[in-house]
Amino acid sequence: MSSAKTSGKEIVIIGGGVIGLSVAYQCLNRGHGVTVLERGPDNRDCCSLGNAGMVVPSHFVPLAAPGMMAKGLRWMLDPASPFYVRPRPSWDLIAWGWRFYRASTAARVRAAAPVLRDLSLRSRQLFEQLDSTDGFDFGLARHGLLMLCKTPAMLEEEAEIVEQANELGIEATVLGLDDLAKMDPGIQMDVHGAVHFPQDCHLSPNRFVANLQQAILDKGGEIIWDAEVTGFKTGSSGRIESIDTKAQRYTADECVVATGAWSPVVARMLPDLRLSVQAGKGYSITVESPSALPELCSILCEAKVAVTPMGDKLRFGGTMEIAGLDQSINRRRVEGILKAIPRYFPQFEDCDFSSEPVWSGLRPCTPDGLPYIGRSRAHANLCVAAGHGMLGLSLAPVTGETVAAIVSDDDPGLDLRLLSPDRY
Repeated sequence: MSSAKTSGKEIVIIGGGVIGLSVAYQCLNRGHGVTVLERGPDNRDCCSLGNAGMVVPSHFVPLAAPGMMAKGLRWMLDPASPFYVRPRPSWDLIAWGWRFYRASTAARVRAAAPVLRDLSLRSRQLFEQLDSTDGFDFGLARHGLLMLCKTPAMLEEEAEIVEQANELGIEATVLGLDDLAKMDPGIQMDVHGAVHFPQDCHLSPNRFVANLQQAILDKGGEIIWDAEVTGFKTGSSGRIESIDTKAQRYTADECVVATGAWSPVVARMLPDLRLSVQAGKGYSITVESPSALPELCSILCEAKVAVTPMGDKLRFGGTMEIAGLDQSINRRRVEGILKAIPRYFPQFEDCDFSSEPVWSGLRPCTPDGLPYIGRSRAHANLCVAAGHGMLGLSLAPVTGETVAAIVSDDDPGLDLRLLSPDRY
């Protein structure tokens, strides 16, 4: 990307998760003043902290894909399935579901795949740059990702993804059992085969977020905790003139909304801005002293469970539960994750996880599975960086770089047309 054409603006970023912090860091690198307004306290918990910690160029197929609607309806009959929509009287949910259905076409996936590829590969480059930057130490492991398949049918399905990946320039290979055992000998796997994506990697999200926070403070940025936004003042031209919290009013040259699953709530405070987002609740369990520790991160394909080594710990995560802004823990869905693990990794038993605490977080899911990144037509000095679904951590650095370029009146160097916050 080219250097910024302007600098020295005052930027207010609403949201202190990994996306908002990444935007703040990149804006500071371009010489802007930055204030981050975070609704939670400094010891907050959020989706940025308990996720699977994966950086995944392999995930170039958006959630809204052919067959997903039918598969989701079947899964809804199973209380321990990977996907569930809690029925509730909500026009926003109905509209989101209809848009999801409309987006789940082969043509839409073909259009979206190169966009997700470009975002993911650039984000991976930025993670590598940050990994070699003073003050950053977040355990970046470049071993790739394994898609573990219990059945021949699933391996055949994943092999089709390999062909698509290679056509897009994303490395991927199908592995037999001998190759799989050589690649990760530290753990026994009871599977039919696997697919390896060598460009994927993993890290500790807690450490990465902590590194970003400290870097922002070191560069002169400000993070205001317990600063939930309550409203905006806009001028006749639609420009945002000020942002209100319960305690204070803030003014800025540019405003960035990076509020994750709460983005629709914030958007409703502004005229002519509507963000179609549903919160997709996920769960994770982190085992402090696992009986076996793989070197590679993996996804248990049939169960849709993510497995990530983080130092000497092992994190398991999964499910997509569309249930509104509700972080309560549904034990039946957690049991679905736990029961799947020994089927793929026979060295584990259900009792290995019985005493581990369960974390839940809300992923911001758009109807078409693509994030909102860019300016809104309704407000000339507003950028949106939200709706990343399960790719929030993975796409955080490139989102930060892209938004920092936009607020600097610079060319972001990426095709953002499919990511417009005004598309719904």
